[in-house]
Amino acid sequence: MMLTKTWLDYIPLWVLFTVTVLLVLAAIEGGYRLAVFRKRQSDKEIDAPIGSVVGGILGLLAFLLAFTFGMAATRFDTRRQLLLDEVNAIGTCYLRADLVPDPERVEIRQRLREYVHLRAEVIKQPQTLPKILARSEALQDELWSQAVLVAKKDSNSEMHALFVDSLNVVIDFHTKRIVVSQYHIPSIIWLALYGLSILSMVGVGYQFGRAGSRDFAIIFCLALAFSIVIVLIADLDRVYEGILQVSQQPMIELDRKLGTSVPRRDER
Repeated sequence: MMLTKTWLDYIPLWVLFTVTVLLVLAAIEGGYRLAVFRKRQSDKEIDAPIGSVVGGILGLLAFLLAFTFGMAATRFDTRRQLLLDEVNAIGTCYLRADLVPDPERVEIRQRLREYVHLRAEVIKQPQTLPKILARSEALQDELWSQAVLVAKKDSNSEMHALFVDSLNVVIDFHTKRIVVSQYHIPSIIWLALYGLSILSMVGVGYQFGRAGSRDFAIIFCLALAFSIVIVLIADLDRVYEGILQVSQQPMIELDRKLGTSVPRRDER
């Protein structure tokens, strides 16, 4: 099972930030020029509740931003929780390997050590993620084959059943993490967010044009603030790229613990 990317994942965050800033500035400037043009074309003062309309659109934009941010933050927390659950599941499976007789026990523990080491290496070498996932799934198949051999030796053993159950949980959490990583903010929400943003900023610029003046410092701060929020949402939505990443420290600590653990005499 491989990770999939959306079109937004191929855009570097700094490019997304720059484009968003320029887009906001262009929308405000466009609204300003539109207001100035209309004032020149009409002898009468335009009397319309522009401020109320712009305020309503900005309110909708704030709601959509909060909704999108909440969606990204929830998935970020889900990925973090699944990582902790997987680490606990692997640790339990490693301990229950003691219930398996030789020579399967030695082979199972060796494969589990390699499995943990591969998953700990993802954060260090994210570009090798496809190979790491492929090797991880191959190790799962090998571990399951060993579990089948153990079960066939004594199908009535509760001890063996405990190990098989723990291995099944490890495989399940791998699948859950991969599936959750496929979930992204839908493209239609991004389009709605940018569309509503453009309308809002055009309205803000139009109000500046109605007033006959504009404050470039305020406009630039508005563009920066909005762009920071957009980039933060996009960063939370990415799995193995960006600044905000789920800490892999629990998996790294488990890798260190299993790698430095002293093998039993009959494992040497």
